[in-house]
Amino acid sequence: MIVIHASFPIDPDHREEALELIDDLVAESQQEAGVIDYRAATDVSDPTVVRFFEQYEDEAAFGAHAQADHFQEFAAALPDLLAGEPDVTRFDVESAEDVEL
Repeated sequence: MIVIHASFPIDPDHREEALELIDDLVAESQQEAGVIDYRAATDVSDPTVVRFFEQYEDEAAFGAHAQADHFQEFAAALPDLLAGEPDVTRFDVESAEDVEL
């Protein structure tokens, strides 16, 4: 499994536009084959930061996502929406299990 955690600093002047694009991106991405989970949320301490949490079955699913039209549209719009550099981390996970709290 591949897990991506990404943090995007959004320009406050473009926040609403960014959130609309992100909402569409998440909805479309959740329908992709091989996507286990795909979510985005604003940071509770800074509403101009959007954090993505993505889980893919394998490299093929991750690659297909990067080539999907909805992702390409989002990527093309990013330069006008960002207030800084995104921070993206990839995790290659061999196993995962639920944790009981």
